[in-house]
Amino acid sequence: MLAAGRGRRLATGPDAPPKVLVECLGLPLLEWVRRAVAPLGARATAVVVGHGAAEVRAWLKTGWKGARAVVQEPQAGTGHAVRVALEALPGWRGDVLVVSGDVPQVTAGDLEALLDAHRRTGGPAALVTGRAVDPGRLGRVLRDPGGRFLGVVEARDAGPDALAREEFNAGLYAFDLAALRLGVANLGRDNAQGEEYLTAALGRLAAVGAVATVPAADPHALLGVNDAADLARAAALLRRRVASGHLAAGVRVVDPETTVIEPDVEIAAGARILPFTYVARGCRIGPRCVVGPFAHLRGGTVLEEGAQIGNFVEAKAAVLAPGAKAKHLTYLGDVSVGAEANVGCGTVTANYDGRRKHRTVIGPGARIGSGTVLVAPVTVGEGAVTGANAVILTDVPAGGTAVGVPARLLAPRPAARAAGAAPAAPRRKGARTKARAGRPARKGGRA
Repeated sequence: MLAAGRGRRLATGPDAPPKVLVECLGLPLLEWVRRAVAPLGARATAVVVGHGAAEVRAWLKTGWKGARAVVQEPQAGTGHAVRVALEALPGWRGDVLVVSGDVPQVTAGDLEALLDAHRRTGGPAALVTGRAVDPGRLGRVLRDPGGRFLGVVEARDAGPDALAREEFNAGLYAFDLAALRLGVANLGRDNAQGEEYLTAALGRLAAVGAVATVPAADPHALLGVNDAADLARAAALLRRRVASGHLAAGVRVVDPETTVIEPDVEIAAGARILPFTYVARGCRIGPRCVVGPFAHLRGGTVLEEGAQIGNFVEAKAAVLAPGAKAKHLTYLGDVSVGAEANVGCGTVTANYDGRRKHRTVIGPGARIGSGTVLVAPVTVGEGAVTGANAVILTDVPAGGTAVGVPARLLAPRPAARAAGAAPAAPRRKGARTKARAGRPARKGGRA
């Protein structure tokens, strides 16, 4: 895994992460590639690190525990990176897959097809190629008049004729180990970047044996990520891929083009996700739930069966029990909402005291009035009610009613009349009119 690049055009500023740790749809670029590689069952994995090596090493400790970090110093090109990895792991045997860490769109299917072609043809190497009207900065594939692979010329070293070619190198390779060792030995740096190119090794190997090429299933998916525009394109492709998976599972994503669902989200069949909604990693949405439009679910949010999150509602680490609703203009942070509870428009859970986050509990059947501020930690009991614009600083007991700023508890309503008690006399028709008849008319009002 080649992961030593700086990524100047992608990650800028003093606090910018290394290129392969830049996020794309909720995951680092390197994690997307790891997920594509994992099903192949490699016996050993080396991740070549350079720029930001300490950060990538730290990520590998938890993100890819089976991988070994190999430091490339200086960063002298892809051919040099592969040679450093081979020197650090002299006991390797078998085929070698070389993958770039900045191609998040790659799939296990792409890599399996590459390995199958390499093993089937029995040549020294194989690579994935794609076609595009303008491959940009990617290397162009060179062939003889009969179509036989000759090599790859990098865009910076290519003349007009080579740049006019549409077939490009996707940066995914499979090698016979012995052939790879010979191919990367004594590579020159006589090129525009002054680097040792792994593509130069391909040219060497093509001179002594047939190098197989595998057409990409989706060439545009393998264009790589070098700048912000590339990152946005990759995120859009991955977004469509994730949404398609949910649609196939029976989720009603009403408009996939305006909906963002990150990976690692569980959505039950029958749930509806309305347009302009963002659902982050770590969320769970149950059957018959409705989310959106213009909703934002952050990590740790759980919607149980039939719960609803409406327009302009943000939820973070919020758990909504079956039938609970928050339909308008609300922030639910670190909160549990009981079954069938209703959270009114403009409610805010004030969960942060400047140092720590605190949790709010809203009981089953509670009714939270519009504009309520719940200052955590606080509990609103089962069936309790808060008045509009109340600021809740203390717990509201089950069945209680709290109103005001700061909120105060209202006296309990009188108990129901005992059985057999005489009913109150009914008001006589017109009594109110007669009672007011003797009052003088208000100035400017009706008599």
